[in-house]
Amino acid sequence: MSGDAEEPVVHILWMNGGLGCDGDSVALTAATQPSIEEIVLGALPGLPKVAVHWPLIDFECGPEQGADTFIEWWHKADRDELDPFVLVVEGSIPNEEIKDEGYWCGFGNNPETGQPMTTNEWLDRLAPKALAILAVGTCATYGGIHAMAGNPTGAMGVPDYLGWDWQSKAGIPIVCVPGCPTHPDNLSETILYLLFQAAGQAPMIPLDEALRPQWLFAATVHEGCDRAGYYEQGEFAKEYGSQKCLVKLGCWGPVVKCNVPKRGWINGVGGCPNVGGICIACTMPGFPDKFMPFMDEPLGARVSAAASSMYGTVIRALRNFTMKTVDEEPKWRQKGQQLLTGYKSTW
Repeated sequence: MSGDAEEPVVHILWMNGGLGCDGDSVALTAATQPSIEEIVLGALPGLPKVAVHWPLIDFECGPEQGADTFIEWWHKADRDELDPFVLVVEGSIPNEEIKDEGYWCGFGNNPETGQPMTTNEWLDRLAPKALAILAVGTCATYGGIHAMAGNPTGAMGVPDYLGWDWQSKAGIPIVCVPGCPTHPDNLSETILYLLFQAAGQAPMIPLDEALRPQWLFAATVHEGCDRAGYYEQGEFAKEYGSQKCLVKLGCWGPVVKCNVPKRGWINGVGGCPNVGGICIACTMPGFPDKFMPFMDEPLGARVSAAASSMYGTVIRALRNFTMKTVDEEPKWRQKGQQLLTGYKSTW
């Protein structure tokens, strides 16, 4: 009807100009619950109208040329012409203050100077104006591979750069969805939650101490792993291809917060331990430094696995005893002249 206010649009500005590999963007294309198409097309009830500015799908647009000037959306946000918007950051944030010249990474050019606009400057400019900031992938959340000991860039995650207590103008903390890459549905579900929150359809997003969505990262890999029963019985794989617990091959599952074994990777299928791969703790703030060398049995696992082996010996013996009992039919199921079920006739 004429005179009605136009439905507000929530813009998603996806910045992959940090130190990264675009693996999280690629992962999102595999999301199914919900899919990125359902989000972009507004196919889910209650969603606000969404405009996604994402390098992966704006293939007709160049940074400064093409069908549309892609980077102009960032300049609009900087000029307060884009409200509300969610800033998505992919890739770790380098420390641009530790060198005398050059830059580590950037995203588009500064129209005033014609020089690249650093990722840091974009964060400085847009963070105060964003409805929410979503850090995707372990690089953006905690620094990841680029922040390993010995790196020359001083790389860090978005919470390290802005501060772990940072909140948006809407009072929303930085939201972190780690993973190397992040799980497709974990990311799309978090985007969905933030959009519902922007529309007033959801309460404040619940986050854990590492700013991860609680409902996605509350349980450990071990708690959702279908190999956990072997751990309890003290049965461990000695080589890849075994269906038993992978702890002795270097799996960090018992202490890593991740829902991949429970959720699967695509449409509930796959996921590291589900297909025989060890968990290398890629969703954890200490990744990768605190979990190397990979494929070596963790020190803590040696102690717990030894205890589990002794405990498991007893458990297996008791279970074998019980199994022999319950794996047989009751004695009254046989032919003969007598009814042995214990039934007492009343006639």
